[in-house]
Amino acid sequence: MKAKAKIKWMLDILMTIALFFLMGYQLWGETAHEWIGAGMLVLFMAHQVCNRNWYKSLFRGRYTPMRILQCSVNILTLVAMLALFYSGIIMSRYVFAFLPIQGGMALARRLHILGSYWGYLFMSLHLGLHWGMVLNLVVKRQISQRKYQAAGFITGLMIAVYGIYVLIKRDFLTYMFLRSEFVFLDYEESKLLFLLDYLALMGLCVFIAHYSAKLVRRAGARRKENL
Repeated sequence: MKAKAKIKWMLDILMTIALFFLMGYQLWGETAHEWIGAGMLVLFMAHQVCNRNWYKSLFRGRYTPMRILQCSVNILTLVAMLALFYSGIIMSRYVFAFLPIQGGMALARRLHILGSYWGYLFMSLHLGLHWGMVLNLVVKRQISQRKYQAAGFITGLMIAVYGIYVLIKRDFLTYMFLRSEFVFLDYEESKLLFLLDYLALMGLCVFIAHYSAKLVRRAGARRKENL
């Protein structure tokens, strides 16, 4: 793997880890949450720099269904992250407290809820669209064998089913559509249970994105064969 590709993978891994910590605000406290958020901002900016060629190519070439899917998820993720970082800076009481910011707290609170919950799902979908590359790195040649593909699908499906349960249990839809401006946080919940729940929720998004991408690619291949 080339050095640039390694850097991109490292940034993605660090951002994913940071994302789990950020979603567990109640487990680590406000100060840690802000510093991790600031670190996430730095990682996100570095990620954009490393992928600057993607922005240059936006208005070049033909848009296939797969490219449309990827661009849509990327842009929605970008919007959610920008809303999250902007609102986080506005509400900051520690890391960015030195900035002369006044007012805007009500809007920032809403944006932070929206950015957090939509952002988590969009970043997970983004990961799912690249899941094939992840599997190739982890299991290498074995991924081409049908028995491993079947086992992967069954395992992914089981995780996705539990992820749906987590989506409902943790009221994601309530916060995603801002039906409540106050998020219920359980300050005494198990860190392990939190991690398992959010991994399952990420697994749900990865499952949806990965197999949706496969269907889109197959449809595109069939379309080419019929031309």
